[in-house]
Amino acid sequence: MNQAPGYYRYKIGDMVLTAINDGFARRPLEGFVRNAELAEVKTAMAQAFLPADALNITFTTLAIQSGGKLILIDTGNGDSGAPTSGAWLANFRAAGFDPKDVSTVVFSHFHGDHINGFRLKDGTAVFPNAEVMVPAAEWAYWMDDARMNAAPEAMKGAFGGVRRVFGPVSKDVKQFEAGKEILPGITAIAAPGHTPGHTTFALSSGAARMMVMSDTTNHPALFVRNPDWSAVFDMDGPQAAATRRKLLDMVSADKMQVAFYHAPFPATGHIAKSGNGFELVPVQWTTSI
Repeated sequence: MNQAPGYYRYKIGDMVLTAINDGFARRPLEGFVRNAELAEVKTAMAQAFLPADALNITFTTLAIQSGGKLILIDTGNGDSGAPTSGAWLANFRAAGFDPKDVSTVVFSHFHGDHINGFRLKDGTAVFPNAEVMVPAAEWAYWMDDARMNAAPEAMKGAFGGVRRVFGPVSKDVKQFEAGKEILPGITAIAAPGHTPGHTTFALSSGAARMMVMSDTTNHPALFVRNPDWSAVFDMDGPQAAATRRKLLDMVSADKMQVAFYHAPFPATGHIAKSGNGFELVPVQWTTSI
């Protein structure tokens, strides 16, 4: 099947995966890595042939066709992101999908670039027939009114955004625990640090396996190569770094294919050890599956 620029289709065993691109947001480098000097970050950018002033952070979700079902992991920015984002729905349709055919939406965590595509600013529910599945630890954190009221002013918008997206369906949301198979061939893996309930997903079909790494790293040129660095978005930097190194070690040793939310499109490949860090080895693009 020919590939449009905004989607890429591949297989893990009998599962058909489609990476859906939602554009990007431009982030200045100043202050982006909490525990590294700006000069170090600029050197890492130069080594990856990236600009020295800012980083284009891409957004890539996954659609999974398995057992006659269409499952999404995360939903992109919707109409609430940067002007250079918001391409998700058009790319989803270009890939041959219709939002009404989505059976389940699984969320890795509740940052806006992952959940806002579920419900538009005007309240429109984008996936009217979909079951909603969320990490129990993430739900417990963000839906706690006392925690929201005590949060710094800069965080209150994030709490409000979670309520805007999930409030109308809160009674129907299905919470899951990490360490369990939540859908056939999809196992939730606890990956805290980026957020309290941040979750990755191990896919399994026959002998084929893959790890959906969610936001375990931001751009791999920085955080796969330097796994102990902490991005400004990591709510608990040391815990996120420990989680990152643990997961990268695991997928490297097990030779699992990986998919990252913020890696360059199509955001999939393998992880190889390199010195004290790792390298993302991208897949070779093909035009059919």
